[in-house]
Amino acid sequence: MDAVDVAFTEAAVGAGISTVLMLITLWLTSDKESNVAKDNVFPLVISLLLGGALFYATADMPHFGSPSANIHQSPTAQYYVQESYSDGHIPNIVTTVLASYRGYDTLGETTVVFTAAIAVMMLLGRKEERTKVAALLKRDDINYVGAKMLIPYILLFALYVQFHGDFGPGGGFQAGVMFAAAFVLHSLVRSLAETQEAISLRVLEFLIPGGVLLYAGTGILCMIKGGNFLEYNVLDSHNPVHGQHMGILLVEAGVGITVFSAILALFFTFALRGRAK
Repeated sequence: MDAVDVAFTEAAVGAGISTVLMLITLWLTSDKESNVAKDNVFPLVISLLLGGALFYATADMPHFGSPSANIHQSPTAQYYVQESYSDGHIPNIVTTVLASYRGYDTLGETTVVFTAAIAVMMLLGRKEERTKVAALLKRDDINYVGAKMLIPYILLFALYVQFHGDFGPGGGFQAGVMFAAAFVLHSLVRSLAETQEAISLRVLEFLIPGGVLLYAGTGILCMIKGGNFLEYNVLDSHNPVHGQHMGILLVEAGVGITVFSAILALFFTFALRGRAK
């Protein structure tokens, strides 16, 4: 729990999305077990090989909490801790590290979210099923009475987390999950069709790469203004600190857009496939 931002992310994903995915999976599962024509041992072999490789790799990892671990002895980590505030005047060191010092890594993580969402949607998405199944997920008026009072506060807190991540725990990943959770809650207690009237799957398909483009575009803008890729100082030639804040705000917005749209698009794609017979 010392890493507050990581704990916040785990709590948001676990409480906001994992439970919903389990509920929708139960809804899509039929009451009868399907008959498998033949046994396929290939997935089992692959799982065992990958699991064995992971266990073997843990032998080279340092002991948990060891002060002699490379991460604690690295001069780079010491520089992050000691010079973070003087470089960007941002109280939250985690935000400075992820969005500024290691901006390339966070861009890669955002691209991974984008790639995973597109791959799953290509495998599972079938447009001919969407309108038919949306009508089956009808609203629950009793639950909606309570949920409609929570949804505005969820969205408001998500906005706070999004734009206050440089001063406290939070950022694009956490805010994106919370935004998606609010829409998922609305679709569960109201109806999937009504939620899609507010934001359709087609719009989400444009927003998923839009967040990545916003992130990468910020880096390109830095290069156009004479700096390196994701060197935010050049965004404000009169005050480099303001440039840091502006760049971090833009890239965090890109992360939030991609995470929100990817999670909600995956939920729509799974929910609209139809229940198993």
